[in-house]
Amino acid sequence: MNLLRDPTNRRWLAWGALALVFLAVNIHRLSTAVLSEELTSAFNITAAQLGTLHASFFAIYAAVQIPSGVLADRYGPRYAGTAGAVVLSLGAIGFSASGGYLGAFLSRTLIGLGSAIIFISILRFCANWYRVDEFATMTGLTAGIAGLGAIFATTPLAVAVDFFGWRQTVFGLALFGFFGGAAVFALARKTPAEAGLEPIENVPDQPSVTLTETVQYLRELLADLDQWLLSLVFFAAAGTILTIIGMWGVPYLVVVYDLSVTEASWYTLLGSVGMLIGAPLIGLISDRLGQRLLPMTLGLGGFVVILSIIPVFGTLPLSLVAVVYFLIGLSLGFTMLPLSIVKERYPAGASGVATATVNGAGFFGAAVLPALMGVVLDQYRTGDVVAGTVAYTEFGYRVAFAITTGAVALAFVATVLLALRDRRR
Repeated sequence: MNLLRDPTNRRWLAWGALALVFLAVNIHRLSTAVLSEELTSAFNITAAQLGTLHASFFAIYAAVQIPSGVLADRYGPRYAGTAGAVVLSLGAIGFSASGGYLGAFLSRTLIGLGSAIIFISILRFCANWYRVDEFATMTGLTAGIAGLGAIFATTPLAVAVDFFGWRQTVFGLALFGFFGGAAVFALARKTPAEAGLEPIENVPDQPSVTLTETVQYLRELLADLDQWLLSLVFFAAAGTILTIIGMWGVPYLVVVYDLSVTEASWYTLLGSVGMLIGAPLIGLISDRLGQRLLPMTLGLGGFVVILSIIPVFGTLPLSLVAVVYFLIGLSLGFTMLPLSIVKERYPAGASGVATATVNGAGFFGAAVLPALMGVVLDQYRTGDVVAGTVAYTEFGYRVAFAITTGAVALAFVATVLLALRDRRR
């Protein structure tokens, strides 16, 4: 069949299979917002326990990023991606069948464990099947799947839960993950040569690496100031986007603007649409310009300005809030560029472990920043409950949003330092 024998067609089929699994990852990642009432009732848990249940995904995801990169480099996307799909789907089955909090916590951790290798496997696949000047576009397109998953994790997930029940819906996601894993195993290969196909023009060779070489690359990464600066960018910027769109964006609107949870979720949905548009668009622009640091620096500077609007001005017209949320999601495009930069600064065989090192920082940020905002907000509790959400003062939210503004300002400083170091070289 020509579709399978043509390497330029085959790569899109394989990427699509990997993207299906990544879509499941992103629905699971943000599902606790919609499932919060059902989980609280089913497991008889407190808000703090619900927050811990939510964070368990991000904590294990961040912790195993470097091992995930090693596995992706060693075994390729076919085996690493399939294994990740199977593990996360088994975790979803366990979560749907859990009778108590401990079982749910362990199952969600298993979902995070399997999910951790999927994005890195996709980047490793793209490094082997796409040209260097296509990599940022593919990274952005892949990140756009995160935006699509964030959209499905809002109203569509709520509708499914209402119609089928939360346990049946999560079980259905497990079946979807197994289907995606089977497609990955059938279609993905480490290189065109491994698939028995002709090489793709201008795609660099991606040599296999030994464990000794991988350890050496890891040592170089940990001693590399550029890597730490790129990780700081991803920690602050990606962590901020996931924190606002995935957690605190809805409670802020519910309490400050007296919206229902459903009404508030439309604004975070706009942020998810921004992610879906921004990541592929900025990646494509970066590839066309042949520039990474320039668009990243300009974009993060704009991101700081956008984030500062809420802490500086406080209560805004809802139409402006909608624009701010959309632009926060759109900023994911600039946020993803550190992955392309670090991949291009290391040998081809190290692309998995290099991108995993930086990617892990982003999910560490997604675990740390929500908790930090929560600690600040606790100082401004009013004692009221609004639409099932603990109420904080409007000023408390301004202070909390100032934390994310400061974090992204640090990311902007890091990009300036990277640009200066590049000029000296």
